[in-house]
Amino acid sequence: MIDIREVSFLKYYLFGSLYFTEGLSKVIGVMILPLYFLEKGVPPEIITATISLAAAPMIIKFVWAGIADFFIHRGRKKFIILGGALSILAFIMVIFIDPGEALIPFALLVTLCWTGVGFLDVSADAWAIEISKEYERGKINGAMYAGQNMGMVIGALIFPFVVQTYGYNLVFIIAALLIFLILLFPLLVDEIKIVKKRPKIFHLLKDEFKKKTTIIACLFASTYGFNAGMLLFIAPIYMNISLQLDVTQIGFITMAFTLATTIGSLTGGFLADLWDRKKTIYVFFAFTIVFSALLITTNSWENFILLYSIIGFLQGGYIAPHMALFMDITNPKIGATQYSIFMGLGNFGQLGIASISGSLYAMFGFNHVFLYAAWACGPTLLILRFFRIKKSQ
Repeated sequence: MIDIREVSFLKYYLFGSLYFTEGLSKVIGVMILPLYFLEKGVPPEIITATISLAAAPMIIKFVWAGIADFFIHRGRKKFIILGGALSILAFIMVIFIDPGEALIPFALLVTLCWTGVGFLDVSADAWAIEISKEYERGKINGAMYAGQNMGMVIGALIFPFVVQTYGYNLVFIIAALLIFLILLFPLLVDEIKIVKKRPKIFHLLKDEFKKKTTIIACLFASTYGFNAGMLLFIAPIYMNISLQLDVTQIGFITMAFTLATTIGSLTGGFLADLWDRKKTIYVFFAFTIVFSALLITTNSWENFILLYSIIGFLQGGYIAPHMALFMDITNPKIGATQYSIFMGLGNFGQLGIASISGSLYAMFGFNHVFLYAAWACGPTLLILRFFRIKKSQ
């Protein structure tokens, strides 16, 4: 068995590779499945509703986290393997179902896949909290987010070619095979269980969320995604309507954005450990305000791809430090549950803002939305000002 506690590189590889599998699942969910359903004659309005409902397990990650924490005495690795196995099973089984004829069974298998991703996600986060030291959590989170983005980039590059040449079923087979190969490494890793019996999850959560630091962390978690959420759906709409770009060109720019985000997450994670969590977040958010506002000056795809990629770099740069910050204050005995609550609040804030960005565009236009995206960084920086956390010696 491999002891990764003393070898930092292996920690980064372990958690980066696990998040890589999540990136593969995401690119299938947001790009491959909509195209597959369209080819099978499923109406667009049914497609969006079906895929959104099937992804519900990622909204209720605290459920899977609670289960993982309840059985903490059995370790984290078992739930990582369980989550990966559920995803593999789902990808294999969808091969035998035609979504044009049996959409509900197909959607249920997609839900099974996302349930597996949920178990893997929360268990990997909890394991990282348990075995990492404070000075390396920034880099570990950078590796996680970079791994997820690289999974999306590689999937976006390879899967369309596979679909055009061999069909959709081979995409699902490749995804299952890649997840299987990645899960071989965790099987070889020696896990030291930190708790020998079941913790009293409710009482521990109650104690943790009485703390002022935890309450401020929840407020911070609810707001840090406002900027990214404001641009999430508006950016591709802007590229299509104002810049008159087609789907292929939009895909290329989105890929550049994702690559920039990957580099940013590695940079931000490194600086968070070398420098300071809060200071790193302040710097990246300050530049995010500037470049988000500068989007109003774009009048060509060349200008837009430059500014949008810089924003991607900056978003990746502040994501890794804030994830490390949440890990710092999370109780390892309920690591999966408490951390998933922070991340769930982040998803809620980001998607909540994203849901009204279209209405803001309809009322005020793109330039106002870009300026609102810059302004949306303000509440986060204000709340961060009151964030107090003792640095471990």
